[in-house]
Amino acid sequence: MSITATPTPGSNLLKPDDHALILIDFQSQMSFATKSIDAVNLRNNAALISHAAKSFNVPTILTTVAEKSFSGPMFSEITEAFPGQKLLDRTSMNTWEDAAVIDEVNRIGKERLVFAGLWTSVCIVGPTLSALDQGFEAYVISDACGDVSEEAHERAMERMIQAGVRPMTSLQYMLELQRDWARTETYESTTGIAKKFGGSYGLGIIYAKTMFGASEGH
Repeated sequence: MSITATPTPGSNLLKPDDHALILIDFQSQMSFATKSIDAVNLRNNAALISHAAKSFNVPTILTTVAEKSFSGPMFSEITEAFPGQKLLDRTSMNTWEDAAVIDEVNRIGKERLVFAGLWTSVCIVGPTLSALDQGFEAYVISDACGDVSEEAHERAMERMIQAGVRPMTSLQYMLELQRDWARTETYESTTGIAKKFGGSYGLGIIYAKTMFGASEGH
């Protein structure tokens, strides 16, 4: 029996309209003890996925823990992407146990959820395993998460993957939403975000456009 290939994307690939992004506890106090990734990379990656989600109109939940009394403000790189959006502050370490957050998940109504935040072994493991248990699909942007040690982060990622969570990275997330450079309506935004937050890839775009007027898809 032969198989016929077709030029269509796989169902496991993310699309802008098929998921919600949940950003958890990107706060000063949580980042002080994060050692699995340096603060500059963490902030850049958090900014990249936030601005990508905003650009592609992905419904996004921003949640903090003890913002006023202990953990401090959410990274400005994130809140700048969502001006005026309410932060859902919690007392629970497991976001999934917070009624206000779950109300927002249900209001958005997406069965596919993408998570990132601090710390991987607590504030990401808790909601992802809880979401899986209730029949949701869960993705984790691993390089936009961090923990108190590399060991803590890696064991948490392994535990989630064994349970069925799908891992990905920050740049992968944005490029998976774009997927085709012929999508001109988001081309400038995507390359602009990459130039600002995409590290060496962004530098490459700046170089190509400046030196040769280059453009993907042409």
